[in-house]
Amino acid sequence: MTKEKVQLIVGGLLHDIGKVIYRQGDGRKHSISGYEFLKEEVGLKEKEVLDSVRYHHGAELGAARIDNNSFAYITYLADNIAASADRRKNESGEKGFVREVALESVFNILNGNEKKMYYSQTQNPEETMSYPTEQAELYDEHFYLMIKQKLMDNFKGIRWEAEYVNSLLEILEGNLSLVPSSTAKDELADISLYDHLKLTAALSSCIFDYLHEKQIESYKTSLFLHGSDFQKENAFLLFSMDISGIQNFIYTIHSEGALKNLRARSFYLEIMMEHMIDTLLERLELSRANLIYAGGGHCYLLLANTEKTIETVLQFEQELNQWMLEQFDISLYVAAGWQACSGNALKDKPVGAYAEIFKSVSNEISRKKSARYDAKQIRKLNGKRNADYTRECKVCKRIDHLTGEGICQICASILNMSKDILYTDFFSITGTKEKQALPLPFDVCLAAENADSLRKRMTEDPGYVRAYGKNKMFSGKHIATKIWVGNYTTGETFEELANQAEGIERIGILRADVDNLGKAFVSGFESEKYGNRYVTLTRTAVLSRQLSLFFRHYINIILKQPRYSLDGKVKKNRKAAVVYSGGDDLFLAGAWDDILELAVDIRQEFKKFTEGTLSLSTGIGLYQPKFPIHVSAGETAKLEDESKMIPGKNAITFLPDGKIHEELDQETGKVYKVSDGTYSWEVFLDEVIEEKYRTIAAFFQKSEDRGKNFLYHLLELVRRQEDKINLARFVYLLARMEPGERAEKEEKAQYQEFSRKMYQWIKQEKDCRQLKTAINLYAYKIREKEETE
Repeated sequence: MTKEKVQLIVGGLLHDIGKVIYRQGDGRKHSISGYEFLKEEVGLKEKEVLDSVRYHHGAELGAARIDNNSFAYITYLADNIAASADRRKNESGEKGFVREVALESVFNILNGNEKKMYYSQTQNPEETMSYPTEQAELYDEHFYLMIKQKLMDNFKGIRWEAEYVNSLLEILEGNLSLVPSSTAKDELADISLYDHLKLTAALSSCIFDYLHEKQIESYKTSLFLHGSDFQKENAFLLFSMDISGIQNFIYTIHSEGALKNLRARSFYLEIMMEHMIDTLLERLELSRANLIYAGGGHCYLLLANTEKTIETVLQFEQELNQWMLEQFDISLYVAAGWQACSGNALKDKPVGAYAEIFKSVSNEISRKKSARYDAKQIRKLNGKRNADYTRECKVCKRIDHLTGEGICQICASILNMSKDILYTDFFSITGTKEKQALPLPFDVCLAAENADSLRKRMTEDPGYVRAYGKNKMFSGKHIATKIWVGNYTTGETFEELANQAEGIERIGILRADVDNLGKAFVSGFESEKYGNRYVTLTRTAVLSRQLSLFFRHYINIILKQPRYSLDGKVKKNRKAAVVYSGGDDLFLAGAWDDILELAVDIRQEFKKFTEGTLSLSTGIGLYQPKFPIHVSAGETAKLEDESKMIPGKNAITFLPDGKIHEELDQETGKVYKVSDGTYSWEVFLDEVIEEKYRTIAAFFQKSEDRGKNFLYHLLELVRRQEDKINLARFVYLLARMEPGERAEKEEKAQYQEFSRKMYQWIKQEKDCRQLKTAINLYAYKIREKEETE
């Protein structure tokens, strides 16, 4: 990255830094406050950066004595595009500013929501979960004074060079992600100052590259005098990558060391995607400011619409998939797609233009997935011959030279990396080949580091490229970014987790993902009341950042702080492990009862976190510890799919028995089919657990002489409830459970209430289905570990 480009990006990232100074009570315009702060207190001397801060508003820029090709003109237009997209006028029409206003939640207007929720200035995302609340905590002058001091302290370790640009982004995220960009009364305050600065820098670098290729030298003419015309030009590209084959790559493994292997393989793909993103950005001389979203093997980037960009991404895609073929045969494939767009389109002008960009990109990726390889590659694959001394890896099934354990070198390295995911703070990318390092695209490899070994590598390794920090904000030379990683675990093996279960010795496998997330990204901010007013790229980026924070980082906090319990017992931590959590989906394993309770915790916390604007559909399967993980992963994925089949989704599938039922959708009046064991979350919690499970547990816990045999007989008859003779047997069995004449009055009353409810429930198909799940659940809770099914 050239010195010019660095100054341009830094100028975009710092152009509104004066808002922090202004909100301390400084009476000057924030452009002047920011200029003086950077020049006098920070000691920044780069003129192009200072001019971008001082003259990024039209009034000052028009009277500025600067060159016609000053970067201030680029920052001005980029700020204009970003700000006009971010800060649409709200209905109040009030004028003026409130300096103390708190950051509002982006979920306030998602999917038709109309709430007024705020974030607290005291929340620390590294340590606690940041929830929006109804109480608006004023951000006073002392708060902004503390922000200023933290920024000054962080800037001391920064050099205004290419190697530190991404660290500057980390500093701004750590300090400004809860600071509102706008405090105007007639504007929403749901865009943070960090997100606005980031988008401005991304747009700036794209505009610069576009103008450079067009050989336009007068930025003043193109961007200031004729800025409205420029915003009609397709100067930008929305670019996306998607990795295919993730499921098979992660889950096609044998049972030995399965838990560690799963965790390591999912992390390997996650960091591989980060490396792919950074490599492309480096080739294009861009920063991570241009990254809009990354998660779940998918990403979006904002690039310049130039011939150089297209040539670079085509070459990048070709090299990448050639490496994938060489390393993993056809197991993994990366599809890339892009669509040219204008500044106006990014602001959804005309209406629908924004959604059309994403649709076009998605269609291009789908097209490439359906025709992965060209004729030359197919001929090469068909003519491939393996050497006599190669065998099939028992983990990934790849034909290669194997270790003494019967696995290929890549699988051996992945397994070796598993412990580092839990206990190592840094991961470096280097071109120097090392025995224990994992191969990555573009002739580099991945190595785990502690702080000391990373410092040594930075100074002594000629192949050092960059490093990633884990679960903490780090900054420094060539530190690309921190990676939030769900790495919680209380067991190294499935056997250990199963042994920690209460009742039957089983592991639970939980898979879940967000319902209708793609729609939320593209059109979630549309509404009947506001139309497309709040459909913006920044809000999409903010939404994706919040979801990544929840699934990659907050998931660890949820596991460490159990809340829900089937039996009201207080637990210190969950007996579970994160296999994968990122983007919008989850794969967790653990003691089966903890997994069920954890599913409730996650659902409740996610509902609170998103203000109920998004929901989760979940599938939970129970398995013996040595059951093939690739089979259980596939089966649980089908359970998750079953949850998405009911109207409104937002459901859980648990303990199904394979039967299909028809139910009536009360809203539409249509009949739909639902798998046995599938319930909306509300029905599962209120009717299956609170109503039926609690009734069963309360009765049998206080009736010691009515043991498991009675319970199992009840379950068998409930399963065959459609047969009238079995209904009679059910009533007879209930009668046999009646206390004797000498029983206490309270015991008799409890029995009467229990038998009344049971008889009532078995006559209704819906209640009977719920009763079956509740009895099954209680039977698993009280079953001794040595019992067989």
